[in-house]
Amino acid sequence: MRLRTDHPGWARAGLVARWVAIVVACYLGGVAATNLSPTTVETSNFRATLRLDPVPRHTPVLHSPTIVGDVDLAFLSPALAPGLDVAVSVREEVTDLLSGGPVSVRSLQPTDAEISAAIREAAVGVGWRFGLGALIVAVGLSVAVHYARRRRPERMHLVLVAGALVLVSGGTALSTALTYQPDRFAAFTTTGLLGTVQRNAGLLADVETRAEQATPYLRNLLALSQALQEKFVPTDLTQPTVSARFLLVSDIHGANQYALMRTIIEEEGVDAVIDTGDIINFGRVQEGEAGGIFRGIESLGVPYIFTSGNHDQSAPADRALLRRMAAVPNVVLLQDPEGVHRELSFHGLRITGFNDPRYFGDDNQDPAGKQAPAVDAFNLAMEDEPESDIVVTHEPYAATEVDRGRVVINGHIHTPTIDGSRIQVGTFTGGGVVSHFIATEDEELRGQPYAFDLASFGPRCALTQLTRYTYRNLIEGRPLYDNIQVINGAIIDPRGAQETRDAEAAAPPEPAAPAEPADPGAPAGPGQEGEQPRSCSQFRETTIREIATATPDDNSTSTPATVRTSTLTPSPSPSPSPSSSPSSASQSASPSPSATVTP
Repeated sequence: MRLRTDHPGWARAGLVARWVAIVVACYLGGVAATNLSPTTVETSNFRATLRLDPVPRHTPVLHSPTIVGDVDLAFLSPALAPGLDVAVSVREEVTDLLSGGPVSVRSLQPTDAEISAAIREAAVGVGWRFGLGALIVAVGLSVAVHYARRRRPERMHLVLVAGALVLVSGGTALSTALTYQPDRFAAFTTTGLLGTVQRNAGLLADVETRAEQATPYLRNLLALSQALQEKFVPTDLTQPTVSARFLLVSDIHGANQYALMRTIIEEEGVDAVIDTGDIINFGRVQEGEAGGIFRGIESLGVPYIFTSGNHDQSAPADRALLRRMAAVPNVVLLQDPEGVHRELSFHGLRITGFNDPRYFGDDNQDPAGKQAPAVDAFNLAMEDEPESDIVVTHEPYAATEVDRGRVVINGHIHTPTIDGSRIQVGTFTGGGVVSHFIATEDEELRGQPYAFDLASFGPRCALTQLTRYTYRNLIEGRPLYDNIQVINGAIIDPRGAQETRDAEAAAPPEPAAPAEPADPGAPAGPGQEGEQPRSCSQFRETTIREIATATPDDNSTSTPATVRTSTLTPSPSPSPSPSSSPSSASQSASPSPSATVTP
């Protein structure tokens, strides 16, 4: 039997189906508009970006994702209402408030007036975007019908479209306004690390006090390490002739634990600190000022050798942190704010490095590709220079692409590893308070391990020993040492070890004595020392030499720019006491922990 479509019942059903389809299309058009052009509202310290969820529900959810977990607020709707995706972030201006000194939680909270104003602005913004999107779809449908039928849309079609537009716009606005009210609130849930923190809130109490209590524990850890080394590690590793001893740190992330660092420097006779970057979290200098980071660095009294990390700038061209670090007297930048590479000659060791081109807030996609311009520029600058003994950078993706360098040092991953001649340093502060805690499967909140390395170089400029420390749970109040490793430098720098053996076989080195300073304006190339092997000593003059290159647009060979040299001048060294042990005496022979960069 043939189905007749001209029956009045079928005609009405067809009209209803068309109308429903137009309603759905207009609704989805409105939702799409709020996602393509989200509404952003701000208070003094916070910013929120709002989008509508496309699926209307009787229990819609205000969903707020964060980097440490999600916050979900469920509401009971008297009708179907769309959910809300609200991305909340901290405005950069909050660091201006932090720089003024101690800040209370209440001072960070938005006022009732700010919240009311933000809600009104959000309602207006989302409302007109939704209405505009629905209108565009309605007009588009009418135009499509006109061109499909090659005539004006029928009056009935226009009525259906207009009715759908009014229903969608008015109904969505009304249901949303009635739903997201305090008396309609149903449930509050958190996920991820944020939920774990909420269930372990006691761990976050007295964080500052626990950090202050960590110094005696760390001193005991160093004493234990020294005792173990003296008993079990061969003498040629525990008591080598030291020309330079470096403390290797990374990923401070805004946590001022320089009291701990001073303890290490004093106990271990450290000559200089090498920091591979991420000294702050959000790329704003004010964060470092508020945390006392720069004062802490200056208080160390030894040179602080630095390259920036991906958290140390807030935009690709932001160099504020580097300029602030350059103002700290004992800081040595291996690449200055203008991008000029520099070679630090420290106790005879050649130290170079380059900054991370990434920044806080980038999309975190293809990090290796984003490192390529920086590492290529470094390789080009160093192409005709003597090979560096130490190359410093932040990310491993850049460190692995360095063409020439005896030892390459990086951080970033928060995990200490060794890969050939590449030393990856862990996080000195356990990631800082912002990213210290990680959630486990059993929902217990645990901290990342703290880590640092001590690297010793011998009189032939080769790495002789690397001592690695990892420990954890200082903030949690239950300190636990994880690991102490003493690694033969020959494993990391085998070429340096072979050169040392060859030099000692030819002529054992004389005791270190003050050397005549080389011409500070000339490169320390291999030919300058004639046929004699290179030597490193605590008495060698320390200089900083700029290695600027101009890279033409036509990719032709670059030409070195004018080289300028400055000198790092330490204060006089105290004489070792007669009662000092041999190992401590060799450490005390280094310049006292006080140094200033002078042009």
